[in-house]
Amino acid sequence: MKIISMIPARYSASRFPGKLMKDLGGKTVIRCTYEATVATNLFDDVFVVTDSGIIYDEIVNHGGKAIMSVKSHDCGSDRIAEAVEHLDVDIVINVQGDEPFTDKESLEKLIAVFKDDYDKNIDLASLMVHITDLDEINNSNTVKVIVDQTDFALYFSRSPIPYPREKEAGVRYFKHKGVYAFRKQAILDFYKLPMQSLEASEKLEQLRYLEYGKRIKMVETNVQGVEIDTPEDLERAKKLWK
Repeated sequence: MKIISMIPARYSASRFPGKLMKDLGGKTVIRCTYEATVATNLFDDVFVVTDSGIIYDEIVNHGGKAIMSVKSHDCGSDRIAEAVEHLDVDIVINVQGDEPFTDKESLEKLIAVFKDDYDKNIDLASLMVHITDLDEINNSNTVKVIVDQTDFALYFSRSPIPYPREKEAGVRYFKHKGVYAFRKQAILDFYKLPMQSLEASEKLEQLRYLEYGKRIKMVETNVQGVEIDTPEDLERAKKLWK
């Protein structure tokens, strides 16, 4: 089974433009993410996929591998689908460019989903982490996920889900970490499906799968890390990086 990692990276992020080229411990955020992914030694290959010549040059000039997107894309999965269409791969792991704290243990758990799926019933898997901080639960930049009894995703939202009407119900809240694992055909199928209203409203690409009846296997991890969505996140990442 050939497994690669693709790191979608665009320069003009709406909330924090140019964030992937910001300094983190003497290197850019995107370079830190790329090198952390390579260092896991879990993949046959690792690529940054980007629409930015600046990001492309940053990776290639430091000995990495990058692919320039041909078309314009609204989300990372579309960008990856274009890049992998003609590659000989079985499983594609999508690591977000703004997650420099990508860790080996979490990625191994994702890969194990497919190694244990002998009948190939699972097309897509992703990570979630238990959160308890109320500010984080209510933060719209923190994407929450709720799952069924077998850990398949029921819904993702920027809002707190479920709504805590009954405070003593014992609900656990989970943050969705934007790391996905796809069978190659699943991501190619995703690329052909038009965006629907839920994805458009929440600006969450994973909702496209749910809207079309696809199932997403969620895997719990204990690694929190920092996703860099705002300048404040970058400052927190700098402290943690040290």
